[in-house]
Amino acid sequence: MRSRGFMFCGNWKMNNLLTESLNLVRGVMLEIDPSVFDFCEVVFAPSFPYLLAVKEIIEGTPFKLSAQNCYWEEKGAFTGEVSPLMLRDVGCSYCIVGHSERRNIFGEIDRWINKKVKALLSVGITPILCVGEKLEERREGKLFDVIYRQVTMGLDGVDLGSYRVVIAYEPVWAIGTGINAAPEDAEEVHSYIRGIVAEKYGMDVAGGMTILYGGSVNPFNIGDLMKMENIDGTLIGGSSLKVRDFVDIIYGGLEGKGVWR
Repeated sequence: MRSRGFMFCGNWKMNNLLTESLNLVRGVMLEIDPSVFDFCEVVFAPSFPYLLAVKEIIEGTPFKLSAQNCYWEEKGAFTGEVSPLMLRDVGCSYCIVGHSERRNIFGEIDRWINKKVKALLSVGITPILCVGEKLEERREGKLFDVIYRQVTMGLDGVDLGSYRVVIAYEPVWAIGTGINAAPEDAEEVHSYIRGIVAEKYGMDVAGGMTILYGGSVNPFNIGDLMKMENIDGTLIGGSSLKVRDFVDIIYGGLEGKGVWR
């Protein structure tokens, strides 16, 4: 079974102007011990206008750059959209797709998200595929149906034996609410996701897949979350906008995994 790495990705959403973005990156870089990168990846996901500026600061370092979204065509008359080819051109290693805010505010459907996954892979960018249930879906006992649909449709036609995809489980009811899933509840869903991947692609692929948790992650709950076997890191929203919080989440997460003291 392939080993999998840990990851901490800061999704800034629609926050931070240019100076704020650069100060945040510089602040995190000053606080991170280089040996951290022996155990994990640290990823910044700024808004589109600041991708290149952030890339210029992290150039030559182990820090990675992610976009927050993309369109699935390389180019064309798609006003307001950004292509995977453009993201690669400015140095993105990752791109978030299928975030609940894209699904629920902007009406994105699984078929579109699947197209984005394939388009990103075609240009060498690793998708971070977000999945997660709404509160009413959990209450109605539809949690696993929702997760199964989002994972299988998001990965439809993708050869995971040849390409890497990161999955991020974010229960919609926990995003930005200050309420995070209990570590055991999150672990149950992460284990289920890994089981879906194992069923369709084999244990080797499933064992090597990085599965992140997102939803009101902070320095105080990260340790318990990362103690769970199938939680390999976090996709962090609000806490990634503060240098101290983001750094503490990284160190606390690695401590939770027992690889940092």
